[in-house]
Amino acid sequence: MYSKDGTDYFVVDAHIALWDARPENQRNIHGKQFIDCFYDYHRNLSPEAEVWSYDEYLYQGGERLMRDVFVDGIVDHAIFQPARLAEFYAKGFGQTEEAFALAQAHPDKLTYNHYWDPRDGENGLDALRAAHERMDLKGVKLYTADWHGESRGWKLTDPMAQRYLALCQELGIRNIHVHKGPTIRPLDRDAFDVADVDHVATDFTDLTFVVEHCGLPRLEDFCWIATQEPNVVAGLAVAMPFIHSRPRYFAQIMGELLYWIGEDRILFSSDYAIWTPKWLVEKFVDFQIPEDLTEYAPLTTETKKKVLGLNAAKLYDLPVPAELQLPDADETATGPRDTDAADKNLAMA
Repeated sequence: MYSKDGTDYFVVDAHIALWDARPENQRNIHGKQFIDCFYDYHRNLSPEAEVWSYDEYLYQGGERLMRDVFVDGIVDHAIFQPARLAEFYAKGFGQTEEAFALAQAHPDKLTYNHYWDPRDGENGLDALRAAHERMDLKGVKLYTADWHGESRGWKLTDPMAQRYLALCQELGIRNIHVHKGPTIRPLDRDAFDVADVDHVATDFTDLTFVVEHCGLPRLEDFCWIATQEPNVVAGLAVAMPFIHSRPRYFAQIMGELLYWIGEDRILFSSDYAIWTPKWLVEKFVDFQIPEDLTEYAPLTTETKKKVLGLNAAKLYDLPVPAELQLPDADETATGPRDTDAADKNLAMA
């Protein structure tokens, strides 16, 4: 638990990974391109003291992850969000078995989310059922720009994707994390477009769609969708490091998200191991929106507590000390109102 000036913060890192991008796991040049792009983000957006060497960036392993995230990283709980990328890496990029074993060994610290790809067809549906039975999944991470044979991406609105979402709904896998952020070489930017979230959020209201990277660089598109779809949530992975490299841009991201969707639907994420959580948490607790950005409300301590951990804890039913819990905020000025209450008022009129 992180404490600053007598205030305690329950911290949930909602997006971490355990990956293997070492040369022996790279299937082709695209595997090197992918991890090189990750490293460019890491090197260019991190404080100098937080930059790793390239070699240690290729693979961390469970022991280092536990140290970076929990011992040095002041995180209370973290959630694995793996990417398969089987076309680029022989054993896949996200290390499923290693990450799952680590979560089993530390259930108080780690939650393992799995992945699926609708292009796996019927076999993939069976594999999802089996994975859920073995792993008791609470969520999945979807990578719509992943390559699969000659296919270079898919949409949440694809007919087979809808069958996978329906199965998630049936099995109770309710947290659907979708990478909708900056492109990563050699993936295609348009395959990360946020438009398909609008459709499925309407059709699958029992599911929560966590849009990782809050749609960047399509933040405006994301906000206009999320404000009308109350089951859409913003993940701050990739957005967080701008708190250091471009603080006014980060202030605008936070200001827009708070205006459109409010403080209860934003999740802190370090995107480990692209970045480590400690410096991001510390800077966020100290951060304030510049006074001259008058269209945005100040960041309150309560807002920071919710973003840093309470919101994700609620999605994943994580136990939070009673003294750290907070009530839900009022509705935002934009977006859908409480329709049930509106219907009752109309019936009484």
